[in-house]
Amino acid sequence: MAHKIGIIGSGVAGLSASIHLASQGNEVTVFEANSYPGGKLTTFEQDGYRFDAGPSLFTMPQFLDAVFEAAGKNPRDYYEYSKVDPGCHYFWEDGTHFEASSDIAKFSSDAESVFGVPKTRVKKYIEDSFELYDITQDVFLKNSLHKASTYLKGSTLKSFSQLHKAHLFSSMNKVNEQKLGHPKLVQFFNRYATYNGSNPYSAPGTLTVVPTLEFRWGTFLPKGGMHRITMSLFELAKDIGVKFRFNEKVERITTSGNGANGIATEKQMYPFDKVVSNMDVIPTYRQLLPDHKIPGKVESQERSSSALIFYWGIEKEFAELGLHNILWSESYREEFRQLFENKTIIDDPTVYINITSKHEKADAPEGCENWFVMVNAPHVAGQDWEEIQKATRNNVIGKISRMLKTDIEPLIKTEEILDPPKIESQTSSYLGSLYGTSSNDRMAAFLRHPNFTSKIKNLYFCGGSVHPGGGIPLCLLSGKIVGDLAV
Repeated sequence: MAHKIGIIGSGVAGLSASIHLASQGNEVTVFEANSYPGGKLTTFEQDGYRFDAGPSLFTMPQFLDAVFEAAGKNPRDYYEYSKVDPGCHYFWEDGTHFEASSDIAKFSSDAESVFGVPKTRVKKYIEDSFELYDITQDVFLKNSLHKASTYLKGSTLKSFSQLHKAHLFSSMNKVNEQKLGHPKLVQFFNRYATYNGSNPYSAPGTLTVVPTLEFRWGTFLPKGGMHRITMSLFELAKDIGVKFRFNEKVERITTSGNGANGIATEKQMYPFDKVVSNMDVIPTYRQLLPDHKIPGKVESQERSSSALIFYWGIEKEFAELGLHNILWSESYREEFRQLFENKTIIDDPTVYINITSKHEKADAPEGCENWFVMVNAPHVAGQDWEEIQKATRNNVIGKISRMLKTDIEPLIKTEEILDPPKIESQTSSYLGSLYGTSSNDRMAAFLRHPNFTSKIKNLYFCGGSVHPGGGIPLCLLSGKIVGDLAV
């Protein structure tokens, strides 16, 4: 039976949900407060430089391809991508430089050469990550954690019988220290906790599953940059009949009895059989459902980290840098303590630099590079962001200049800055958190808000603030889960 379905927000999860639902014959309309689709995954141009404004890492392309295949379309008719290897360049203050290949044999051999850890030990660590992914994927990624039917599946029962291998009662850092030993290699693998905005020194060892994303499938870049992911989904959605209403902010989800029955915008009221919110779950309740209490302990859960991003047009090319680059902090544990306890950024933060012009030459003028420079930041908690921005900018410029042995300040020809308050205002991400709640608790996956609510029928949720979590692959899966539920 076909339904009229309204979707609030056109982020990656909202676009995914719209495609899955329209592919089933439903009449789908997406409402977007901005003039463009994509949520955090957007782009802008400034002074001859193009920047991807949001997510910069593309892994597990099979999940994106699956959205097109669900609609009976060939993904290659909409976008193309290529593998990038080495995936990332890593730099330490003592001059150590490590290029991380996604080829397990090469990575293990290189790690042995650089860090002195036996390659058999490194290879075993990565294989353990693969095994953990295989154990947990059906439970934690591909199905609703909050439906009894999930737990009756044979794959789920098999997964639970092996959860003792998931390191739920050890921190990610502790597991990495035990398995790898060398502090630089431990730091390398601890960083994967940041892929969902968490702290490796308190998050459970289950997060050692994250390296699977890159080592099993690799790191990729879409032709045209990351924004091409948004546009390909948007074009597909339109091709299969999804309607979009841009510049139309939703003010309320209307309800009757115990069920959702429509969407009220600043322009008019629209009746729907079902409603899907791709908006962060907390503002969904607070702003759109003010008469309904936020369920459980969603509000009290620890928020994920955010980001402070400097978009710099650099009037020089650096041969030692690649698409993805990490300049490590000398005080990694302290960096996370300050982020999550004191809600601030230390003077020596880890610096990430993404440069798409390494592969997309049109993204920067000839002889120049477009730098997306990011440091982990705390969520909004009453800080003086103007002061944090100023201090961090100076610290980041100093660190990059020191490690690349080049004064980069005079090379910055254009600049834009994105901080957590702007992330919150532009994307409705509660407190500017990039991934909703953190995964610093071993029960975090079960505490994350479901993709539906038993309190309000015909209302569903997708996106980084709900199950299964943030990041492009999980948001795509979130949309698919809603497509399966809202039938």
